[in-house]
Amino acid sequence: MGVFSEQLENPGFMSRKEIPDSAIETVAQHINNRSNKNYGISSVGNEANIETPQIFEILPFGEIDNTERRFYAIDGSYNSEEFYNGLAIAIYAAGYICFQQGKQVRMNSLDDPVILGQAYHPENILVTNQDHLQAIYDELLTMKPVKRLVEFWGGKPEEFFPYDKQAICTNLSTLLSFCQAVLEIALILEVAELPETKAGDFILRDGTLRLLQIKQSYLVQLGKYLHEKGIKIIAVTKQSPIKMELSYTFKQIDSYLQDELKRKYPFVATDPKRKKLCCWFEVPSTVLEKAYEGDMYAKKAITGGRGFGLFMAARLDYVEKLQNYDWVIVDVNIFDATPGIKAGVESKERDRNTLAEIFKELTRLTQEHYILGYPYPLAEAHNFISLKRNFKEEIISRLKYSLYKDQRMDHVDIENIFLDMGILGFAYGVYPHIPSRHKAF
Repeated sequence: MGVFSEQLENPGFMSRKEIPDSAIETVAQHINNRSNKNYGISSVGNEANIETPQIFEILPFGEIDNTERRFYAIDGSYNSEEFYNGLAIAIYAAGYICFQQGKQVRMNSLDDPVILGQAYHPENILVTNQDHLQAIYDELLTMKPVKRLVEFWGGKPEEFFPYDKQAICTNLSTLLSFCQAVLEIALILEVAELPETKAGDFILRDGTLRLLQIKQSYLVQLGKYLHEKGIKIIAVTKQSPIKMELSYTFKQIDSYLQDELKRKYPFVATDPKRKKLCCWFEVPSTVLEKAYEGDMYAKKAITGGRGFGLFMAARLDYVEKLQNYDWVIVDVNIFDATPGIKAGVESKERDRNTLAEIFKELTRLTQEHYILGYPYPLAEAHNFISLKRNFKEEIISRLKYSLYKDQRMDHVDIENIFLDMGILGFAYGVYPHIPSRHKAF
């Protein structure tokens, strides 16, 4: 029996053979230790200390669309596929959508009744040598949103990035990640400068307000500009090492809210199903230092770090018996949270009223049944722009069609270009009788 065949018949074969039990046990111990840390954060909130839970009643469901605010959501994606002949197809994309009064607003000039968001994609997606990587980099700087971002910052593009062009173009994944990140930041500025965008509107971004790809001073300049325009920029994620560090704290707060406070809280809602308590609190420095050991993410300042955010933990809805599921990590604009912030100083001053308003408003977006606790515009933006699903199949089928229709290539030649060596290897493993000079099974 071949190795591949044995794997098919025994799915546990590979894990037992190649991953030592000691490694698995070490990981399990690490997870257990980190998820049971007690940072001494009280479950009972104190308004004077926003590093404790700031508890409030969720916005009534019947009122979630009663606002003139616009809620924008920005997301990006990238993917690539390399073939045995050295040909690689690589693409990145970023875009945004907008909701107002619960309805999606058209952001593009298309006639398409379904696609309402605005998206940007590159024309250069072929990679066979280093020159093609540099062409992708150069094209990014010519895109309308990025050109405007360069103009906003003033100066030469290479001044904004911590790494030079050669370093960024070292490999495909580094380049694509860079392009996606820069384009997403450029879209924040584009959205902020749309004629329809007004003070009080929200711009949501998946992830954080901190990047490796852009120097902090320029990100800070953007954050300050948004604050001065009265536009709220907020990054939200369900995936963060902070959640592991605060796992014990989340369980304690959840139990207190659900088992104790809910029974005596003066709810406005009368329907028991609508009686939901939400909360938010600033993530203490001790937690950040453990979650990001040796990393600049832990900074609560506008210098010596990566961006212009201030980390908060928030529970903006509730899912019974799924503790931690509906907790999110929110990176708010440090200029909104700390109006008196100055370079080089970690100020403890906080604008609690502004922060409370932000989180109350976010509950307008977190009550969709299919993704409780997470803003639905971000989920919709992800679905709109994602290149992850069926990327390979779609790009190959479209290329094949174009080669046949536009380039008049022979059908057999086209198929040979896109031979999938993985599929061939699978065939040789499952069907041992197939002759092969390089059969390894």
